Amino acid sequence: MDNDSSSRIVARLKEWIAGAAPGAKLPSTRQLVAEYQASPVTVQKALRTLTGQGLIESRPGVGTFVRAYRTARPSDYGWQTAALRAAQTARPLISGAMRSASNDVVAFHSGYPDRELLPERLVRAALTRAARGDAALSRPPAQGLPELQTWFAQELSTSTPVGVTPPQPSDVVILPGSQSGLSSIFRGLVGHGQPLLVESPSYWGALLAAGQAGVNVIPVPSGPEGPDPEELDRAFEESGARLFYAQPNFANPTGAQWSAERGEEVLRIVQRHGAFLVEDDWAHDFGITAASAPLAAKEDSGHVVYIRSLTKSVSPSIRIAAVIARGPARERIMGAQAAESMYVSGLLQAAALDVVTQPGWQTHLRGLSHQLQSRRDLLVTSLRDHVPQAHLSHLPKGGLNLWLRMPDGFDADQLTKDCEAAGVLIAAGTEWFPAEPEGPYIRLNYAGPNPGGFPEGARIIGEAVQAQLGIQRVGT
Repeated sequence: MDNDSSSRIVARLKEWIAGAAPGAKLPSTRQLVAEYQASPVTVQKALRTLTGQGLIESRPGVGTFVRAYRTARPSDYGWQTAALRAAQTARPLISGAMRSASNDVVAFHSGYPDRELLPERLVRAALTRAARGDAALSRPPAQGLPELQTWFAQELSTSTPVGVTPPQPSDVVILPGSQSGLSSIFRGLVGHGQPLLVESPSYWGALLAAGQAGVNVIPVPSGPEGPDPEELDRAFEESGARLFYAQPNFANPTGAQWSAERGEEVLRIVQRHGAFLVEDDWAHDFGITAASAPLAAKEDSGHVVYIRSLTKSVSPSIRIAAVIARGPARERIMGAQAAESMYVSGLLQAAALDVVTQPGWQTHLRGLSHQLQSRRDLLVTSLRDHVPQAHLSHLPKGGLNLWLRMPDGFDADQLTKDCEAAGVLIAAGTEWFPAEPEGPYIRLNYAGPNPGGFPEGARIIGEAVQAQLGIQRVGT
C-alpha cells in the first residue's frame, strides 16, 4: 500500500514541478502528509525518488526546492577525429551477444550459460577460502600458480595417447580469460599485417582480437564436419600464413565437432606448411552426447597451441583460462601476455583451482550435460513447431548454441530488431563471419535463462519471420 501511495505522490508532485519555476519551494513534509493523507515515511520516500530523478533538491534547515537546471555547453570532441584517424577495424567493439537483458524478455542472444547452470555453491565456498589464504594478498608468478598450471597440464594429459609426450606444467601459461589469450597469441605468433587463417564462420571475439592485433584475416570455409582440407591447404599455400585459428570441438557459433579423421588431416596440413594450429577448446566442459577430444593431446612437436577457458563453466566472474604451448612459441605468447596484464589475479586463480579440484565438480558436470540436453531439445522442438523456415543443418553434440540458416534473401539483422521489439533477444549471424556472410543466419543460445519461455520465444520469432516473408512476397 505504501508503494502505491508513494507512486501516487510522485506522480502528483511531478505535475506540480512541471508548472513551477526553477527554485520554487515545495510544501513542507507536514503539509504534504496532510494533503495526501499519507504517512511521513511514505512522503519522504516520494521525495527521495524525485531527488534521485534530479527534479528537486533539499537544503538542510531551509526546505525542498525545484531544482534549477543550467543549459550545459555542448562538449566539443571534434579534435579526436583527427587524432584517432580511421578505425583499423569496422567490427563493433562490443558484440550484440554481450547485451544485458531484463528479466521480462526471452534471451537467446547471450554466449554465456544461465546462472542456474553454474556450480554456485562450489564457487562461493572457493572464493571464501581463497579470500582467507595468501593468494588474497600475494603477487602470483607471471606464468600462473604452479598448482593451476599442473591441473591444466594433467587435464590435457588424460587424452594423450601412448607414444605422445604429454604436456608439462611448464608449458602452461595462465590467462585472465581466453579473450586476452587470443590477443596475446595473435600479437606474439602472427604480428601486425601478417596473414591469419580463420574458420568461417568463427567466434566473433577471435575476429575482434585479430582486428585489434592488426593481422590480416583470411577466411577458410567450415561446415558441420569442419574446414574443407583442400581450401585450407590452398589458403596456406597462397597466403603464406603460419597460423590457423579453429574450434574443433562444439564450435561457436555452429556447434560443429570435427571427426577424428578430419582432425588428423588438418594436423597433417598444418605440419606440412610448418605452421601453428590454435585450438580453442572453449566448450570443453559443455559436452552433451559427445566429449571434447582435443587435437593438442595427439601432437607433441609444438604445432598445436591449445587454449581452454573456465570462465563460462565455473563463473563469468572468475575469468581464468590457460594456453598450452611448447617451445619458443610459449615464450612469445608469455611476453605478449605480460605486456598486457603482467599477471593474473592470484585470488581468482586460487578460487578456480579450488572449484575444479572439489569432488562436487565432476558431479556438477554430469548434471550440466543432462540440463543442456533437455534445453537444447526443447528449443529444437519449439523451433520446428513455430519456425519451420529456419534450417538446422545438424544437431550439436555439445556447446551452447544452435546455428540456423534462414531463407535466401532474408534480413537477419531486421529479424533481430523485430524480435527485440516483441521481447525476444536473438543474435544475427553477421558478426561470426570474417568476410561477407555466405547467407542469412541466426544464433540461438539454449543455455540462457527461463527455458520455460523457449516455446513462447520461438513463437514470437516465427511471427516475425512470417511478417518479413509476407512483406517480401508483396514487394515481388
